[in-house]
Amino acid sequence: MASILPADPTLEEIRAALAPLIARNAAFDGFGEAALADAAARLHIDADVARLAFPGGGRDMVDAWFADIDAAMAAKWPAEALATLKIRERITNLVETRIDLLAPNREALRRALALLALPTNVPFAAKLGWRAADLMWRLAGDTATDYNHYSKRAILGSVYAATMAAFLNDESGGQADTRAFLARRIGEVMRFEGWKHRRAASRIERPSLARFVGRLRYPGR
Repeated sequence: MASILPADPTLEEIRAALAPLIARNAAFDGFGEAALADAAARLHIDADVARLAFPGGGRDMVDAWFADIDAAMAAKWPAEALATLKIRERITNLVETRIDLLAPNREALRRALALLALPTNVPFAAKLGWRAADLMWRLAGDTATDYNHYSKRAILGSVYAATMAAFLNDESGGQADTRAFLARRIGEVMRFEGWKHRRAASRIERPSLARFVGRLRYPGR
């Protein structure tokens, strides 16, 4: 989702505007200086200023691109559109939307994931994965503040990561194999969630430390 730069843009605005252009170049150049320089030239941004927008180098470029995907996904699925769907359909549509948004730059995604897989970037990669899963659950209407808040995001994060791995190797038309893979994984998650709710209903309610911590994060809920 490309941004239009104002007359006197901030570094954050420059970062957002450059991110999708860098991703297009990254298929050939990786997330590095060449991709950044070309994107900056296209938007008539001084190269030194463009570098300031990405102080962490390649991983900041990946971060900005994934944030752009987040924003485009949220724009496509406003709350009123998702409200008419079941939870399973909401999550499926959100993940499939990410697939559609990433599809034109699949090789750039391969480069991005390779960069994030470097030992020094693994914690950063986990942060980005959590951010994507958290946003999808929030868009889906999740307001859990107890243990479920964390378990839902951890499970969706693992499903999303596995789906991206399938997507990178999918040669089927319209990513049909990836969508089928996603449907199976979400089906397994929903069966697990159903079992978890049935198990919880059969147990005596006890004070929950996770719920208490969650309420500190989201007071009033």
